Amino acid sequence: MLCQDVHQFGQKLVRRRLLEPREGFERPKAGHLNTLDLVALGVGSTLGAGVYILVGEVAVYEAGPATVICFFAAGLSTLLSGLCYAELAAWVPRPGSAYLYSYVTMGQLCAFIIGWNLILSFVMATACEARAWSYAFDSLIGNRLSQAFQATFSLHVPYFLATYVDFFAFILVLLLTGLLVLGVHESALVNKVFTSLNILVLSFIILSGFIKGDLHSWKLTNQDYSLTTLNTSGYSDISRLGPLGSGGFVPFGFEGILHGAATCFYAFVGFDVVAITGGEVPNPHRSIPLGIVISLSICFLACSGVSAALTLMVPYYQIQLESPLPQAFLHVGWGPARHVVAVGALCALTSSLLGTMFPMPRLIYAMAEDRLLFQGLARICTHTGTPILAIIFAGSLTGVMTLLFELSDLVDLVSTAMLLAYSLVAFSVLVLRYQPDQNLSNNEATEEEIDISLLEASHFEPGPEARSSNILKSLWCPKNTFPTLKSGQIVYWCAFLLVLLLSILSLVLAQWPSQVFSGDPRLTPVAVLLLLLITGVTVIIWRQPQSPSPVYFKVPALPVLPLVSIFVNVYLMMQMDTGTWILFGIWMGVGFAIYFGYGIRHSLGNNEPQPPASTSQT
Repeated sequence: MLCQDVHQFGQKLVRRRLLEPREGFERPKAGHLNTLDLVALGVGSTLGAGVYILVGEVAVYEAGPATVICFFAAGLSTLLSGLCYAELAAWVPRPGSAYLYSYVTMGQLCAFIIGWNLILSFVMATACEARAWSYAFDSLIGNRLSQAFQATFSLHVPYFLATYVDFFAFILVLLLTGLLVLGVHESALVNKVFTSLNILVLSFIILSGFIKGDLHSWKLTNQDYSLTTLNTSGYSDISRLGPLGSGGFVPFGFEGILHGAATCFYAFVGFDVVAITGGEVPNPHRSIPLGIVISLSICFLACSGVSAALTLMVPYYQIQLESPLPQAFLHVGWGPARHVVAVGALCALTSSLLGTMFPMPRLIYAMAEDRLLFQGLARICTHTGTPILAIIFAGSLTGVMTLLFELSDLVDLVSTAMLLAYSLVAFSVLVLRYQPDQNLSNNEATEEEIDISLLEASHFEPGPEARSSNILKSLWCPKNTFPTLKSGQIVYWCAFLLVLLLSILSLVLAQWPSQVFSGDPRLTPVAVLLLLLITGVTVIIWRQPQSPSPVYFKVPALPVLPLVSIFVNVYLMMQMDTGTWILFGIWMGVGFAIYFGYGIRHSLGNNEPQPPASTSQT
């Protein structure tokens, strides 16, 4: 009886959702947008606070001029995740978020974890953009807002909360929440205008950096720092100077680059909005993967160029955190240009803010309609046609986060949530490609399995050596050229084992990197053993047959590329500080309490028979 209950519980965790036409919230019209619109939406949602505000903080405290390398590493990680995201979108013939894709292909628990993390990322990203918008506007008017708030509403606990309550950002979030309640939709034309202005301003910044920049800013020494501290009448006073580190191009060492890359991951968050709104293009099967890859490539080039230009124009320890780019032009003597940059930053942040705020109710509505979240959140207002409770919940939570937390804390939390979500997406692609295609006759397959089992039963029971030989043959030399249920299960459990091994290896490399590479007698053999095990299990997966089902986009170099994506994402997660993990653990604890207390019992399909796992089911 206990085994039966455990089996039923496990079946609920992996229950998949069938795709059925649904009448509901904001059904898009096909053909309303094109691939260019999706690219503009992805770029507009991504190029915001990360490239205008976050670049300064990473340069001052984590990487210095090596911020360029941080963006390269973060961009590479995101591109790998984007390729996996694109294939997962291609398997499902209906646009949606990673939540829908994982629910259809992998099951309920994986879908809930991804959806819950996406909600966290949307909430925190919106709070980040609102804070960054406030910083940019405050810089444009001479820092009057921050000075007034610090004098009136200072919290005096900067380690746990923000140094002051930003009511301007809070009002901005409430305004957007009100617009969502009234049923205001995104405008593709407005988004393209803002995105075009953003690209023009960023191009101007990059060109200006290479014209007015000085390569000496990448080779700073203690003497340069001492001279700057004596010149208090320059760009910034002594109290606002950042640390020097060891100077040079990598002032905070390799560890600083890793921490910076983990933080810079936030600058690329937002491309998944392409998949969420991809139903408005004539051919989402083709446009969604293209939109994701092209938008990520544009964002990578923009972030790398801006970080190089900023650190060339201004010594990294003199960068002003709240408005690094406008103040950089003031530093090089191009004072009027800083107003152009500030206005461009506001346009970019507005576009990014809209791109993160508007899709959030769609995701909450979808999860509530599937009853993984409280069903009341899917209630539609009859006058506006919007899920009013979902919008109010999202807006209230975002407003609280905007009031209480600093931009840096919000950024790390968003990066952690998205790194976990993208790791699950890569895992889904890795497993999905090796699952059997049920387009073959199920009856014939079943009869074949029955015949084989009867034949085996009629003969003698094989000995231990024969069983071991059969297991090794199925792992290294499978007989079939197409996936079977057995080969699919082998890949599934091997993928789980690989995730565990990669997580342990990431933890070892993140906590004791110098000992591992210096030949520590305990840690180095452990790392080598983990690498050997990972290589062996990867070869086992590589030997299994892949699904022949044609889809528009497939990840190249399977299974290596998804595994590299998982490793890089997990390794970057290990760079987060303890405070970020505590906040993330609280959020996941609340999520699991909702899922196991409500969602698993009320979700759709509790009493419906589940079809066999397959790629054709999607």
